[in-house]
Amino acid sequence: MFDALVTGLTSIFEIRVLAFLALGIFIGIWFGAVPGLGGIIGMLLLLPFTFDMEPLVAIALLLGLYTVTTTSDTIASVMLGIPGTAASQATILDGYPLAKRGEAPRAFGAAFAVSAYGGLFGAIALAISLPIVQPLILAFGSPEIFALALLGLAMVGALSGGSMVKGLASAAMGLLLSTVGTAQTVAEERYTFELEFLVDSLPLIPVVLGIFAIPELMELATRNISIARETENADTRSSIRDGIRDAVRHGWLATRSAAIGTYVGMLPGLGAAIVDWVAYGHAVQSAKDKSQFGQGDIRGVIAPEAANNATKGGALIPAVAFAIPGSLGTAILLSALILQDIRPGPDMLSTDLHITFSMVWMIMIANLVAAGLLMIWSRQVARLAFLPGHLLVPGVIVFVFMGSWLGGQSTIEAWVTCLVFGIVGYLMKSGGWARPPLILGLILGTIVENRFLLSMRTHDGIGWLANPIVIIVLVLGIVTVALSARSTIRSNARADTPQTGEGRARNPVMSLPVSVLFLAVFAGAAWTAWSWEQEVGQFPLVMAVPGVLLAAAAVLRDARSLISDDKTGQVARLREYASQAMLDRSLRFLGWLAAIIVATLFIGQKLALPIFVFAYLVAWGRFRPSVAAAYAIAVWVLMFGFYDRVIRLFFHEPLMAALVAGRLPEWIPEWLIL
Repeated sequence: MFDALVTGLTSIFEIRVLAFLALGIFIGIWFGAVPGLGGIIGMLLLLPFTFDMEPLVAIALLLGLYTVTTTSDTIASVMLGIPGTAASQATILDGYPLAKRGEAPRAFGAAFAVSAYGGLFGAIALAISLPIVQPLILAFGSPEIFALALLGLAMVGALSGGSMVKGLASAAMGLLLSTVGTAQTVAEERYTFELEFLVDSLPLIPVVLGIFAIPELMELATRNISIARETENADTRSSIRDGIRDAVRHGWLATRSAAIGTYVGMLPGLGAAIVDWVAYGHAVQSAKDKSQFGQGDIRGVIAPEAANNATKGGALIPAVAFAIPGSLGTAILLSALILQDIRPGPDMLSTDLHITFSMVWMIMIANLVAAGLLMIWSRQVARLAFLPGHLLVPGVIVFVFMGSWLGGQSTIEAWVTCLVFGIVGYLMKSGGWARPPLILGLILGTIVENRFLLSMRTHDGIGWLANPIVIIVLVLGIVTVALSARSTIRSNARADTPQTGEGRARNPVMSLPVSVLFLAVFAGAAWTAWSWEQEVGQFPLVMAVPGVLLAAAAVLRDARSLISDDKTGQVARLREYASQAMLDRSLRFLGWLAAIIVATLFIGQKLALPIFVFAYLVAWGRFRPSVAAAYAIAVWVLMFGFYDRVIRLFFHEPLMAALVAGRLPEWIPEWLIL
């Protein structure tokens, strides 16, 4: 084994291998930092280029990209409150509040330090665990994975903000939304409303970007503020060092989180979906002082970032040792290995062990290089927090809409979905509804239903609930919920509990529409599912019935908060609540976003988005037309140069296409504007 370890190290120090590893790292940093792209799209784009490459060169290119996206995705999560990838969703809970305080460099310093540590931990665990991991992986069948998914959902208690009822209702809504599309075991559509767009499922990326990104961008636009609420810039170099010291001070938390990331990441189909939430929930539950979580607690950045980077090494264990892809990324990597005539399985632990160790070394090097580069660049990135919000909003909107397009089957319905959930996200944020539970439920719903049905079929009943591992995991979930409930009750009882942070706003005017909407959706879903056959309607009913009770409780609570004997005082309070949410300007901003969709139907994205950027900067930002024009041209270059020429994205064919066909001058190709 030692010989294979040394051979694996020396083989990657060939010039071509190192060069393509570096190229993969640079591409991975970009794809991780831009919301809606992520490592999957990057790997799919690079895979065809590897067909004629030498095996190690091809592996270096793909593995370099695959490894670092969960490091660079921290940029969007901290700076914008938008998950750069699905693995960085938990990071926004404390990373974005840190950026609001002008401490983005500190968050970056801690995040990149523990990302490198987590990546190294996962790679070393991969090397050590390969000979002994088979019994662990094989011990987790459908019942155990179902129980672990429930444990991930139990972490909703740590994410519920100021109301456990709203947090649980939000999680139930996410689980219900996961049932949209074709049923798991019967070819019957559920809640698709005869829309082809929904036959597969409700697309995750437009929902995530809508519910997280649009409310944050709306706040920047309507309040005319920068990301950082501080007026003076901090010493970024010192703050980055402070973040590194935070990572060292909380090294034991980082180690525990990396271990969670590695060994949960081994579980096929589940690890990447819940690992950052499990690590975040662990950080909250294990902390003596929980009061600052959600307000900008650095521990809320350290835990998920250490875990999601360690996941990459853990996910490779079943892929390399047993040819079982733990995620879509490892499935693509398996495809590349097979194309290079490298067969994952027992050979990777014997005759091809040096290749396996080469992959281990590549993960280590990629994590260190990416963390080092991002440490250097983060000083410049952090300065964006102090730029005027109006200068950031239009550019980020472009990335949000194009990310939704990429993740939503390249149809205009993806943009509508993003906008609709943007409105829901705005109401939830303003009304004190925690948004992460909804997304967590949406991610885990398919896994929970699938594993539950498989467990019932395989074990011919519920006897699998007596499995030792299932019992242990379920008990952990119950304890987690109980501790979270106690923590929430104590926090709400304190007079000095802050009103900032996810799910802690108190605005019944904005909360009541969400409560009523959820109640209507739960009731309608239950009524519809009642007539379906058992395997089709069982899971939606299990989610909808408790959802009705939870949403009804939220409606009563919000209504009671609005009722006042003093009619004059009640009107004044209603006006105050509407003013707090910037309701009038928020509606105008949503109108601008709707106008982008309408304009795209007529003139296409390549013209609609640059025109929006120009109009927004002039009308909202009061910038000079020359500045707005330069910005709009840069956006058009991005649309054409990156999304069209590099990604080869399928753009919407606008109504204008029929009008300009054959009528443009010969020196203007149609693909420049359509």
